[in-house]
Amino acid sequence: MLDGVLLVAGFALLVAGALVFTNAVEWAGIRLDLGHGAVGSVLAAVATAMPESLVPIVAIVRGEQGGPIAIGAIIGAPFLLGTLAMALCGAAAMFYRVRRKGSGLRLDRQAMSRDLLVFLGTLSIAIVIGNVRSRPLHVIGAVLLVAAYGAYLATTIARARRQGGDEETPGPLYFSRDKDAPPRTYQILAQTVAGVALLVGGAELFVTVIERLAHALGINPLVLTLLVAPLATELPEKINSVLWIRQGKDTLALGNITGAMVFQSMLPVAVGMAFTDWHLAAPARVAACAALGGAILAVIAVRRTGRFSGPFIGCWAGLYAGTIASIIVLI
Repeated sequence: MLDGVLLVAGFALLVAGALVFTNAVEWAGIRLDLGHGAVGSVLAAVATAMPESLVPIVAIVRGEQGGPIAIGAIIGAPFLLGTLAMALCGAAAMFYRVRRKGSGLRLDRQAMSRDLLVFLGTLSIAIVIGNVRSRPLHVIGAVLLVAAYGAYLATTIARARRQGGDEETPGPLYFSRDKDAPPRTYQILAQTVAGVALLVGGAELFVTVIERLAHALGINPLVLTLLVAPLATELPEKINSVLWIRQGKDTLALGNITGAMVFQSMLPVAVGMAFTDWHLAAPARVAACAALGGAILAVIAVRRTGRFSGPFIGCWAGLYAGTIASIIVLI
């Protein structure tokens, strides 16, 4: 009973930290004159990915069962993004088709295709390396992924600045007293620190509870984290994409998801390669392959039709549910 309460408390801290941190980072991007396009496609995606990124870092620092927990959290995020998150966006477009005057999605096909292809390449490399027990190869892979993400960021920010963007200004900074005036730098910094503190506290609590539950239930902590962590760290934030689709902001909604997919397949994976044994057990391989399958479906939908129709939604939902069932069978 106590573990359940603590797990919910950890979820609450992670979600609260994500909201506070994301709001601060978006204002920081505007203060640095990165442009609304870069704020939406890069900073928002990175900021909302912080909860699931801190869980493996905290797990690694704690040691003990940290390796399996870290790998479960790292693989679980792209698995949910490439399956359930895509299905939710497609379902939202169909559900709100009267308000939106159609279920078609207004997408930046070039940007989405690029993100999805980058994700397919980097996650495939991560899976291959995860089946090779070579420490030097893991370190080389980690360095290359960090360098690749740096290049991706530079390219995306430059492209966003050239194109501009019509995304709205973020909501008022939570730490600003005057909601009608732009926040000051010290307020943005203070809120950023507070957001990180909430995220670290939530991640610490989450890892502690997962370790205890895995021991009590006799379940591999990797499996428990793989199934539970994404629901707490990814899904709440991706509800924003559903709301943006309702408002007709399709590029922002899908860019938030594909940007997070690129981030999750690079930096967290690099951390896993560098600081764990990065050996992918069968449940992790199944989830990673499901994420690849979901991304392939998304590429087809974006390039051919520009809409997430019923068959695609069904396939994504089936991939998610089927993977969960397969993992349960495996354990």
